[in-house]
Amino acid sequence: MKKILALLVVVFSASAFTTYTYYPIDGYDRTGIKRLKRLELIKSGEIKDATALPAGALKSFSEIQLNLLSRKSDSAMGLMQVNEDFQKEISALFRGLDKSYSITVLDISDPGNVRYAERNETAGYQPGSVGKLAVLNGLFTQLAKIYPDSFEKRTELLKNKSVKSGVWGLTDEHTIPIYNIEKNTLVKRQVIASDVFTLYEWADHMLSVSNNGAASIVWREVLLMAAFGDKYPDLTQEETDAYFKETPRKELTDLSNDVVNLPLRDLGITADEWRLGSFFTRGANTYVGDKGGSIGSPQGLMKFLVQLEQGKVVDEASSLEMKRLMYMTDRRIRYAQSPALKEAAVYFKSGSLYKCDRSKGEACGKYMGNVTNFMNSVIIVEHPDNCKYMVVLMTNVLRKNSASDHMYLAGNIDKLIRKK
Repeated sequence: MKKILALLVVVFSASAFTTYTYYPIDGYDRTGIKRLKRLELIKSGEIKDATALPAGALKSFSEIQLNLLSRKSDSAMGLMQVNEDFQKEISALFRGLDKSYSITVLDISDPGNVRYAERNETAGYQPGSVGKLAVLNGLFTQLAKIYPDSFEKRTELLKNKSVKSGVWGLTDEHTIPIYNIEKNTLVKRQVIASDVFTLYEWADHMLSVSNNGAASIVWREVLLMAAFGDKYPDLTQEETDAYFKETPRKELTDLSNDVVNLPLRDLGITADEWRLGSFFTRGANTYVGDKGGSIGSPQGLMKFLVQLEQGKVVDEASSLEMKRLMYMTDRRIRYAQSPALKEAAVYFKSGSLYKCDRSKGEACGKYMGNVTNFMNSVIIVEHPDNCKYMVVLMTNVLRKNSASDHMYLAGNIDKLIRKK
């Protein structure tokens, strides 16, 4: 019994301890995401805010484009062919580091002459909040099934369909920004069961502050879209409640697993390269179970980024909209915080998960797990001078906050690519 009591194991999904926001600032009218209206007013000077927006965060809605449309006929793996000279340069950055550092890098500055390098590219990691990109993919996959002939109707549904959190949004200690346009007030608080937001706003909360509750809610709606098809736009709360009450748990678990994982298989990303096995909040487990575990690899995630830039994730319009939702328009963290990227537009998702065993008597804390300490960065970088590249960096460095490593590598990778 004493041994049992002595073993105190703590697990944290820590991707949302930080605040960073996405989507082009001028996107409020199109999306209805209220947070963007506040950013517009800050940019215009109508609201004074101490946080200056990075130069790379000021791209307009229309300026965001896909970079590999001219290579649409190529397979992702066809573009991910190692360039020997580039590989030597990238490998040199990791000299002396152990295999807990895994990376894929693709320089797309010249789409006709891409350069690729990799390191431990097939190694599997707990993806943490990077997995929310799979939920985003699932969302746009189901929207395309509901409205196969109209992207405008898909975005109208995102903008106009409001859904309630319920227990699915519980519990996540991290906050979401709630901006009241009429009163010009901003409140940051945890998601509560009575919260109601549009699909666009829940998706924004899922990505912008990496809120786990929002991710589970979006995933729930993807499940409902698959279950109800073209009836989903008019689905009521009462019908939703009845569905989850009456449908067997195994059926719900299987469907929820399929809606986020099968779209990845359609992209040629295998289950060992990237999969999701559980929702992001305990509240969701009221209705659905876990299945298959979660894993991510630099190779699998790079396959996704390549096909996003090719316009092949669902379709071209969906790929572009997903890229907009990944666009950072506020304070940057980890890899994206590198001073070398200040002028660059970045499309970014970070994720972490750490686990502490206090019985070992070792230093262990936030982002410094001594059992596991996953930290992942997925980024598209676009400099004003047309230098463009993509990086997936995944690490599991024990007892150390790897954010500084990610930022250090970001600066060196940027310098290496830009010298050409």
